[in-house]
Amino acid sequence: MPPPQVLEPILKMKVDELFLNWLCEPVTQSLLKDYLGLIKKGQNIDLSFGDGQKDKSLSVNENNNVTLQKNLAEKRPSPLIVPSSPSSVSSLPARSSSNTRVTGPNGRVLRRSVSSKKAQVRTEEPVTTALSESIPKFYFPQGRPQANVNIDSLISKIEKTFSQFPNERATVEDMGQVAKACECPLYWKVPLFCLAGGDRTGFVSVHKFVAMWRKTLLTCHDDASKFVHLLAKPGCSYLEQDDFLPFLQDVVNSHAGLAFLKEAPDFHSRYITTVVQRIFYNVNRTWTGKITCCELRKSNFLQNVALLEQEEDVNQLTDFFSYEHFYVIYCKFWELDTDHDLYIDQMDLARHNDQGKQTHNLDESYTFMSSRCLKRVFKEGRLSYGDFVWFLISEEDKKTETSIEYWFRCMDLDGDGVLSMYELEYFYEEQCQKLETMAIEPLPFEDCLCQMLDLVKPEVEGKIALRDLKKCKMSHIFFDTFFNIEKYLDHEQKDPFSVIREVETEGQEVSDWERFAAEEYDILVAEEAANEQCNDVFEKPLSPLGQHISSELGLTKRHFFEIPSPHCNLDEYEYEADFD
Repeated sequence: MPPPQVLEPILKMKVDELFLNWLCEPVTQSLLKDYLGLIKKGQNIDLSFGDGQKDKSLSVNENNNVTLQKNLAEKRPSPLIVPSSPSSVSSLPARSSSNTRVTGPNGRVLRRSVSSKKAQVRTEEPVTTALSESIPKFYFPQGRPQANVNIDSLISKIEKTFSQFPNERATVEDMGQVAKACECPLYWKVPLFCLAGGDRTGFVSVHKFVAMWRKTLLTCHDDASKFVHLLAKPGCSYLEQDDFLPFLQDVVNSHAGLAFLKEAPDFHSRYITTVVQRIFYNVNRTWTGKITCCELRKSNFLQNVALLEQEEDVNQLTDFFSYEHFYVIYCKFWELDTDHDLYIDQMDLARHNDQGKQTHNLDESYTFMSSRCLKRVFKEGRLSYGDFVWFLISEEDKKTETSIEYWFRCMDLDGDGVLSMYELEYFYEEQCQKLETMAIEPLPFEDCLCQMLDLVKPEVEGKIALRDLKKCKMSHIFFDTFFNIEKYLDHEQKDPFSVIREVETEGQEVSDWERFAAEEYDILVAEEAANEQCNDVFEKPLSPLGQHISSELGLTKRHFFEIPSPHCNLDEYEYEADFD
């Protein structure tokens, strides 16, 4: 039987909450302010309040030990009243050189100090009703309200825009003008259309839209909260993966930089899946599969959405919307998915290696990785396309916080939040075996461990925490040492001073992922140009649809990159929300 759940942390949080609520009450703060003044004057205070059922007590002894409880009956303290005992009553002398005792009704002993007379004189004076300083509101989950927003003026502007449409009804094609009238980015148009009910009726009336937008302006006070309100399901304050589908489908349908995809609907879902996974990879820092307003504010996603209107080339928006990045990721996936079931398992990697295919070091990129690491990455023994997006970006750029968390979870076998020496040795054993098969003498684990500890400098000796790796500027070297033989050897052959220079110039150049994607895309372009000259040697020519897309891109798809048949039984929007 599993041990019972420990409740102490939750109870402590509740006690803290109740204490803060009590401390913030005006009566409590008034008493505290009054008695604090007495303490500053050096006076010894011992106050006892009356009836135990109605009143409470406050005392300050010579050691400044304070016990405060508020008077529930009135705001000023009252003299001590000791209930009489049925058998006897012990009276308290007015003056005494030592502590005296008073017997209560239940026989318990009550103590009073020698300064009780001074305290009693003080309690007879009325307590000032000075209020505590009001603390301004500092938590705004829906954004800080702005005083200079004229909602009526905005509504009038929207009504004027609707007056240009027949019967004051806007279709989805008209929503671009409505979005600009709402002072929103252009590509908010479909979320605005859907929230006003246009997805059900095919149009939006002016009255329904004005009512919807007025309510939104009154409850949401910044772009992040408005965007979440537009896309989220009713009653939800967060965004899940499927909430982005209508918004991204409109980007695919209407953005000039993606016009060539209009005749290739098979690629719509793949591109949208890639963008959604990249959004959650960069924005959802809590790994919950739910993007909140706070996470959206801290990211640059809404800035990229606004840039979609200004930038005709989506490839310039490398964080989320780049088609070149999607092309590189999907080509990698398609090469590894030899049976084209949209899942990659370890057999796909092994089969690819056994066949001896050498395509711009594709084998070396993944078969050189630790199989023990891959077992931790693969979900239920295989990777979906969405999972592969996370895997590839994390593998090629191990310097970002998300990738550090990604690989840390793979190495933390027991899930205790730290990497022990046993876990490091577990992954290093396989690296040693691979080095020996390459006729390279591996470094003893003890020596490697010393290097890694000097590299990371953990706060707790013998345990590497996630925060240690995030503080370390060379986390990629740490992970490559245990995961990727090829990259580990590259680091070993580099000049140590060049590594230091790279760390010092970090942030001044493009990221490792952007550099990798650009290099891979150039290789793909070169290969396609070469394949155009000898296309007749391929057993299976390109489909007309593939040739159309390639001509738009200036490319020709390789023979192994066939467009999936539109008749295959696939779920176009298949996502997995579990990133653990």
